[in-house]
Amino acid sequence: MLPDLIALRHELHQHPELSGHEHETARRIVEFIRPLNPAQILTGLGGTGVAVVFEFGDGGPTLLFRAELDALPIAEVNTFAYRSGTAGVSHKCGHEGHSTILAGLAQWLSTASFNAGQVILLFQPAEETGKGAKAVLDDPRFTALHPDYIFALHNLPGNPMHEVIWVAGQFSPTVQSMAIRLFGKESHASEPENGINPSLAVAELVMVFDRYVIPDPARSDFTLITPVHLLVGQPDYGISAGYGEAHFTLRCWTTEGMETLVASLQNELREICARHGLRSEVSWFDYFPTTRNTDFCNEQIVQAATAAGLPVRQRPMPFKFGEDFGYLTGAYPGAMFGLGAGETTPALHNPDYDFPDELIESGVAMFSRIVGQMLG
Repeated sequence: MLPDLIALRHELHQHPELSGHEHETARRIVEFIRPLNPAQILTGLGGTGVAVVFEFGDGGPTLLFRAELDALPIAEVNTFAYRSGTAGVSHKCGHEGHSTILAGLAQWLSTASFNAGQVILLFQPAEETGKGAKAVLDDPRFTALHPDYIFALHNLPGNPMHEVIWVAGQFSPTVQSMAIRLFGKESHASEPENGINPSLAVAELVMVFDRYVIPDPARSDFTLITPVHLLVGQPDYGISAGYGEAHFTLRCWTTEGMETLVASLQNELREICARHGLRSEVSWFDYFPTTRNTDFCNEQIVQAATAAGLPVRQRPMPFKFGEDFGYLTGAYPGAMFGLGAGETTPALHNPDYDFPDELIESGVAMFSRIVGQMLG
């Protein structure tokens, strides 16, 4: 099993595609799985998503396992033979590894025997932008599948290889991003008093927003505001800028906390613009709802890890990264867990990160044991 899966993972790694454009990635996965004769293969779900269904008889629960298809707009610096062949795009979150794990689960399911139940393998598009899971949920063909329980994993560099990391209740925060555009008035650089330069307002936004940061993840009102892009004017030295941008990513443990934060930041923006005589526009995007784990599904994860002989650790607080699996856990009972990717593996979204092939086997072992527990 493993050589075929490693080859698939390397092929997917070499041909990355950005969120919403995963046409060839989906095609390669379908091509790999079709010979395994699943009961159904649904393509184009939520855009480019794929659902593969294995049926084992009437009755019994329907289990869903999800992986992601998309890559990131990051240039790869690795030099191995299967490095990204697409300039400026690469798999730096391990989604090709997660998809390979589901392909390995498909191999296992093709020879498995149960009296009842069915298993859905969801290869989801556009996780990185927070749009894919919602698009899949809005697709009536997916709604007709009616999963009873849903599961997903994410590889986690910085943790011991193969360690299964579970979180009670909440797995990840509510996350969203905002882009603020400030409109003033250009003038000659020698006469800035004849224009309205947004530079001080941009600086003030960064400083004022930072007052709302509560960096302690142990607190229920944890709040993180990260400036991700700032722009003022252009490098034309005779012009005093009349336009500026400030982009931020916001994180709170709860949806209610996020709503309160957004209202506060919008009020601060209005006051800053009024002081500086600026007009503003705000865009909101990349929304990730909180991912919540049910106790029952967490129990299945811990039981599977123990049966597989993998180390297990409970994390005392949620992870800080956004995860659009939260849309799915908002609709169906489920759980997400972490799988340690090695303590010296480069961090996710680093340009030298690469998904460890060793995790394919432990990922398949986890998911196949969950299936065996729940359908056996």
